[in-house]
Amino acid sequence: MGEKMMAQVVKAPYHMEYCEVPVPRISDDEVLVKVKVCGICGSDWSIYTGNYAADKLPMITGHEFWGVAEKVGKNVTGVKEGDRVAVDICLTCGTCYFCRRNDGLLCQTFTQLGIHTDGGFAEYVRAPGKNCYLIPDSVDDWAAAFIEPLTAVIHAGQRMDAGIGASVAVIGTGLGVLHGALAKARAAAPVIVIGTNPERLEIAKKMGADFVIDSNQTPDTVAEVLRLTGGIGVDYVIESVGSEKTYEQAFKMLRRGGKLEAFGIVPQGRTAALEPYEFVLGEKKVSGSCAGIGNNWGDAIKLLEYGIIDPKPMYSKAVPLRDLKSALYELHGGDGVRKNRSLMKVFVCPELKEPVVF
Repeated sequence: MGEKMMAQVVKAPYHMEYCEVPVPRISDDEVLVKVKVCGICGSDWSIYTGNYAADKLPMITGHEFWGVAEKVGKNVTGVKEGDRVAVDICLTCGTCYFCRRNDGLLCQTFTQLGIHTDGGFAEYVRAPGKNCYLIPDSVDDWAAAFIEPLTAVIHAGQRMDAGIGASVAVIGTGLGVLHGALAKARAAAPVIVIGTNPERLEIAKKMGADFVIDSNQTPDTVAEVLRLTGGIGVDYVIESVGSEKTYEQAFKMLRRGGKLEAFGIVPQGRTAALEPYEFVLGEKKVSGSCAGIGNNWGDAIKLLEYGIIDPKPMYSKAVPLRDLKSALYELHGGDGVRKNRSLMKVFVCPELKEPVVF
C-alpha cells in the first residue's frame, strides 16, 4: 500500500478538492479501513456550504461508510485484516460527567468521524478498533451503507419507545422513510408518513407506511392526521425535517398524553411555538435524539441481516469518489443547479469507475 490516497477534501465553504493526501497512520488501538461505500447525507452538504462545522475545515467528510480492515493495530481484538466492518463514528472521552452516566452522545468532547474529523469520502479512514463491528456477508454492499443512518433511527425509536399498536406519524421523507419502516417493524399502527416529495412518499409506502400525506396536496396536515386517527391524534410523532413550522405541526398532531420525538435539526437561535398549556393539561411530552452510538451499530446490522429493514427501495445511484461534488449538487441544488427530486440515496465508491443507476 502506498503512502498516498485520493480523497475529497473540503478546504473552505464551497471549496472541495479531489486530491492526493497521506494515508492515515494508525495506532496500536486502531484499524485502517479501506472504504468500499459511503452514503451521502444532508450534513455533508451543510459542511460543504459552511453551515455546519466550518471551524473544522479543512476536512474529509462522509460518515455513512463501511469498508474492509486493511491494517489492524496490535492491541485490537475481534477484527482481523480482510474483515468487512462498519464503524461507530462517535468518539467520546469516556471519563466526563456524561460518559460516566453512559450518555456518550452528550460527551463534553464529543466528535464524529466525517462530521468533525476526517471520514469516509476517501480511499482509507482511520478508526478505533473498539468502534468496529463485523458485517456478515449476507448484508450486501449497498445495504451496509445504511448501517450508520439506521443507528440514528434506532436510537430515536428507543427514545420514543412506541408500544405495539401505537399510532405514529413521521414528518419528513429523508431518514423519515426509515423511521416509518422501523415503526412498522415495532408493530406500530397506523404509521403515517408526511412529506412533499411524491416519489419518496411512494417509497415510504413500499417500506411499510399505512398512510402517506403529501403536504403540497393537503395543506392542513394536522387535520388529516386527526381524521386518520378518529379525531384523537397520534400517540407519537417523529419530526425528521428540522423546521419550526413542522415542529409546531407535530405538536398539534399529538393526542393528549402523546410524545414528540425531536430528530430534525433546526438551526441554533430559531424557535418554535409550543403551548405550555398542552404540556400541563394535555400531558404532552417531548424528547430529543441526535445519533446512534455503541450497540445501535450491532442492532442495525442485525435488522439488515434478517431483513427486518430492507432499504433497497431507497437506492438511487452510486458514483465514483471523483464525482462527489456533482452528486452533492444534484441532490441538494444551489448555484443554479436544479435539485433532482427523484434521487433518494446516492452512494460514493472509491473503487467505482463509472456511475451506476439502480
